[in-house]
Amino acid sequence: MEARKEAPLAAPLKASVATPVFDAAFCDLLDTLFAWRRDVRCFRTDPLDEEAVRALLATACRAPSVGYSQPWRLVRVRAQARRAAIRALFEAANAQALAQQPGERASLYARLKLAGLDDAPEHLAVFVEPDPATGHGLGRATMPETVAYSAVLAIHTLWLAAAARGIGVGWVSILDPQAVGAALDVPAHWQLVGYLCLGYPAEASPVPELERAGWEHRRPLAELLVER
Repeated sequence: MEARKEAPLAAPLKASVATPVFDAAFCDLLDTLFAWRRDVRCFRTDPLDEEAVRALLATACRAPSVGYSQPWRLVRVRAQARRAAIRALFEAANAQALAQQPGERASLYARLKLAGLDDAPEHLAVFVEPDPATGHGLGRATMPETVAYSAVLAIHTLWLAAAARGIGVGWVSILDPQAVGAALDVPAHWQLVGYLCLGYPAEASPVPELERAGWEHRRPLAELLVER
């Protein structure tokens, strides 16, 4: 039997010659975007324009990924029954988290609004395909977790693009990942990275909500930087 021949590799695409120049004014606006990008929990119920949602999802898919594997899988949750199932999972997980809070921290936790599931017009679950064929395993042999990191970068790319357009994003992490996968009827081997709420913010502030509530404060760079 004749041996199967490998398909020839595609010729590499040439990079664009003209590199854009981002001036100081653009960089200042970018810094402002970083400062005002918030984890939104309070949303207006106004629907988002369908074209805007599609554009944000396409932008998310332009994020960098290990080995160009593009391992993220985006699930737009539109059915009310599935949203209700996610809401129930959040309530159960949130009650468990509250029970684990010590002393006065528990009363503070109970006052926090930790999800915008009820009002956000768009719900998006971001999963990762843990062993995608795309990318041919490049860069994953020593750090397989970079596949999930790639999905996080897709979320962050979407987050900044949304904030630049006045659209808020809230990351709901108080959920059982396997239960979410079952509720959304996705392949069992997909791994949940983030459940996102999207919509127009009901309020805006450059100060994170958890900082305003007294839960935590931003640590200075000196506490986070190590030099060798």
